[in-house]
Amino acid sequence: MDPDKKLSAPLEQNTETKPMESKDYTAMAIPELLSVFEKLIEAEDKTEMHKNAELIKSCFYKLLKKDQPPVTPGEEVQEKAQESADETTFKKLYARYKVLRADLLRSIEQQKERNLEEKLSIIEGIKTLLEKQEDINHTFPEFRALQLHWKEVGPVPLSRTKDIWETYQHYVEKFYDYVKINNELRDLDFKRNLEIKEKLCERAEALVEEPNVVSAFHKLQKLHEEWRETGPIARHLREPMWERFKTSTTAINVRHQQHFEEQKKEQRKNLEQKLILCEKAEVIAQMVDDEGINWNKQAKELEALQNEWRTIGFATKKENQRVYDRFRAACDKFYGQKRTFYADFKKEMQNNLERKTALCEQAEAINMSDDWRRTTDQLIHFQKQWKEIGPVPRKHADAVWKRFRSACDAFFTRKSEHFSKLDSSYENNLKAKEGLIEELEALHPETVQDLQSLLKDFQNRWRQIGFVPIKEKDRINQAFRNLINKHFGHLNPVFTEPRGSQRGGRGRSAETRSGRDKYIQRFRQLESEIAVWENNMGFFAKSKNADKIIADTCRKIEEAKRELGELEEKIKQIENNE
Repeated sequence: MDPDKKLSAPLEQNTETKPMESKDYTAMAIPELLSVFEKLIEAEDKTEMHKNAELIKSCFYKLLKKDQPPVTPGEEVQEKAQESADETTFKKLYARYKVLRADLLRSIEQQKERNLEEKLSIIEGIKTLLEKQEDINHTFPEFRALQLHWKEVGPVPLSRTKDIWETYQHYVEKFYDYVKINNELRDLDFKRNLEIKEKLCERAEALVEEPNVVSAFHKLQKLHEEWRETGPIARHLREPMWERFKTSTTAINVRHQQHFEEQKKEQRKNLEQKLILCEKAEVIAQMVDDEGINWNKQAKELEALQNEWRTIGFATKKENQRVYDRFRAACDKFYGQKRTFYADFKKEMQNNLERKTALCEQAEAINMSDDWRRTTDQLIHFQKQWKEIGPVPRKHADAVWKRFRSACDAFFTRKSEHFSKLDSSYENNLKAKEGLIEELEALHPETVQDLQSLLKDFQNRWRQIGFVPIKEKDRINQAFRNLINKHFGHLNPVFTEPRGSQRGGRGRSAETRSGRDKYIQRFRQLESEIAVWENNMGFFAKSKNADKIIADTCRKIEEAKRELGELEEKIKQIENNE
């Protein structure tokens, strides 16, 4: 068989390879891709549409996947609606493209049938020339015209390509070999064809070193088409020239095959990695049923899996969509449950805000009251309720807390100032009573004419002086009582205590009970104040000058606890005496 005939079977193209890119679609955004795709569809020439549609589709879904899955609790619904609108627009455009492509393919097949009829007609024309007995000067121009016409006619159906080409080549060679044409014209034609085929060999040899294997393979197909369209060369050069061209072809085909084998290995490796990520994502998605799930922690872990997913290339064509759907399902389950949780949590926080706002209003309504005991108990109750209420929205947390704390602080500050004034007054009373005691100690009964009247005057002055600090009360009263009793004893040697104060008498018993009741009342008051101070420690911790306030409150608590111990001993002593 003639070596030129060996090219009659066109090389099969790999259907998985990408079409030649006419534009850099990977650098475009989604709106620009949609616009370009629509222009290609609306263009009169559908060739570019057919070449670039699948590449545009691949780039579009890569961009779409890059932004998916979204995942923040505050994700805007409008953004998702926009993403869905982009995808819907693309699907409509792609459906129009499929219809146009089907029409185009149908038209191409019809054109191929017409081309087949035309080429059969050209072959019949060459056969007719072989039978003519005309002068070569008339026959050869007609043969040339048929050859040019053959090149102008497009492709024929694939099933007839080999047959029609071999038939055409047979009659062309027969024309050169058996028709007695002018040798000079034939040699010139052979020489021209030889030059063309040498350049095709050089271009094929350059493609062997082409870095882009897929691009080299596509360019090689173009070279083969040109080889087939080029006429014959001298018989003794046909075999060597074909072998030279075939050597480059074989090298490129081997590289192309190796490239796709390596690509398949890489895709299988990618599939294994993606299956591992699917399993990890499913484990995280399964955690949504746990009540104690840490949503933020698990969301970060899932986001890390998504970022890792994007670094992995495509899996095998058969499994790529399936494994992606599996991974996406796990992500959708997690983020769907997360959105539900935060929606419920948001409602709960809003409800908490309403409850805390109500507590603020109640605290503000009573914080100017002078009913210290009752208001203190009410505010303590409000504070306990506050602690039991859950969190509120972050943007309102500080404001509502400051409002409630200010309402409580306003009352307790007033209360503290009130009792501070009392403490100051008690100290003044203590100094006044100590002055009376000093006067009694300096008194010399023998120099006084009406000692009884003077002592009664001392008692009246004593009673007119107000309360003294509780811790000094017993000491100062006892000192005064001892001095009074002592001086009354100068009036009557058998006198020990004022009337109504005899030990064991009815007056003494009433006084004892009254003293015990006062101690118990004071004991309860101190317990209540200690509870208030300890409860307020948590509130003062976030206020201004917190350290000073806490230190002062701790001092008050310690003093109150010491007084409680003293009161308890006195109450026990009174009960034992009774």
